[in-house]
Amino acid sequence: MPKLLRVVLADDERPARRFLINLLKTFPDVEVVGEAASGTEAIDLIESEKPDLALLDLNMPEAGGLDVARLVKAGATPSIAFVTAYDEFAVQAFELNAIDYLLKPVDRDRLATTLERARSRAATSHAERAKGLTDASTALDTATRRTYLERIPVRRRDETVILQVRQIASVVADGDLLHLTTATNERFTISHRLHALESRLDPRRFVRLSRGTLAAVDQIQKVSPMPGGTYQVLLSNGQTLAVSRIQARVLRDTLLKI
Repeated sequence: MPKLLRVVLADDERPARRFLINLLKTFPDVEVVGEAASGTEAIDLIESEKPDLALLDLNMPEAGGLDVARLVKAGATPSIAFVTAYDEFAVQAFELNAIDYLLKPVDRDRLATTLERARSRAATSHAERAKGLTDASTALDTATRRTYLERIPVRRRDETVILQVRQIASVVADGDLLHLTTATNERFTISHRLHALESRLDPRRFVRLSRGTLAAVDQIQKVSPMPGGTYQVLLSNGQTLAVSRIQARVLRDTLLKI
């Protein structure tokens, strides 16, 4: 009997995880060793279980599949396949760099191909896997580069205020509402999803602090370590915002390095 292929999967939608787990159970030579509902859980799971293959949803709040792949400790990168609804640019980037992907809803025959590819790539080094992921990420960023928002119309009583994006210090989610606070502490509320707004903001100007919070990079005045490997940031307008553990890694690798 062939060696069991140890697999973990991550998707923030429980029905999607259940569907994929049920498909994987139909393969006798596959063992599902864990599932994650977020990027944070996925990183911990990969580093603790050291699976042969990780199936990662490309679009998860706070940390999507590519973010998870980037943040896993060096030397712990398994074979990775991204699971996504059809995305032309992502598919092209992955194909170009020999990174596997599965389109939702996942087809069993296509999943079988992914499992075989994972077995055949078992001998590749962690460095080779990491390079392929980095190249795919760069290709995807280049292909999806767009003109970012410069202004946001917001309703205030009976009028519409045109808010310049450069004035925004933070964006905090509250369900389907987003609370925008400016550098001068003006506050506005819009009805929008954080993930959708984030995709239209220049990532060089805004950083995600947690699942529900963005901050303007040039408004961050101080970063203070907190228990559990997290941080708290102080903005120039006096706001204090918590940084989640996974985003603390991002801050350490970007803002906190010279």
